[in-house]
Amino acid sequence: MRSSTRRRALPGAPRRRTVLVSAVAAAAALTLTACGADDGGKPVADVSGGTAAKPIVKLDNPMEKPDLVLTDTNGKKYDLLEKTKGHPTLIYFGYTNCPDVCPLSMANIAVAVKQLPKAEQDDLRVVFVTSDPERDTSAALKKWLGGINADFTGLTGDFDTIQAGARSVNIGIEKPVKKKNGDVVSTHGAQVLMASPKDDRIHWLGMQEATSDDYTKAIPKIIKGQNP
Repeated sequence: MRSSTRRRALPGAPRRRTVLVSAVAAAAALTLTACGADDGGKPVADVSGGTAAKPIVKLDNPMEKPDLVLTDTNGKKYDLLEKTKGHPTLIYFGYTNCPDVCPLSMANIAVAVKQLPKAEQDDLRVVFVTSDPERDTSAALKKWLGGINADFTGLTGDFDTIQAGARSVNIGIEKPVKKKNGDVVSTHGAQVLMASPKDDRIHWLGMQEATSDDYTKAIPKIIKGQNP
């Protein structure tokens, strides 16, 4: 599976530690969410750090989108910067076996997207980058996203490449760990990166607490490059 990145990864992010994205929005710290199943089969969502004061947070310092070239759900090379250039873009790092946070976040976005006019749906790019590429093959991503919104793009590839891309936008992800009971736990940031079509930079974060109503209100403005 071919994947590459064109810039050097930022220094390693510390484990399970809050990463501040803005001096003003200090309460909107990026958190790491451990998703898996406990011995009783119940979902595990161990969230560290604080929560956002608002469900959609504006960054004081916009970020460049992650420079990633990975493999999409059709098994083809996908250059994220090239494919999303000039388009309003939402990016989320997660994995298909997540029992709670990932499917809920993507479903909330899907509900909001379905309410957009067709032209705006076609213009919007929603990209799901797996944090568990060993299990999330192109076929697995295609099947999973097909149950949410078949127009969403799923990306897989080399874990180190994906991790470096996530760290470049202050999203922490860690290699999935298999527990003694066979459960697999994947730890990843739970924020939705939201980029403006005007300058292709990430200006906003959809926090874990954001609902479908929050995205329904925010996405039409983001499509126009406006603050939600």
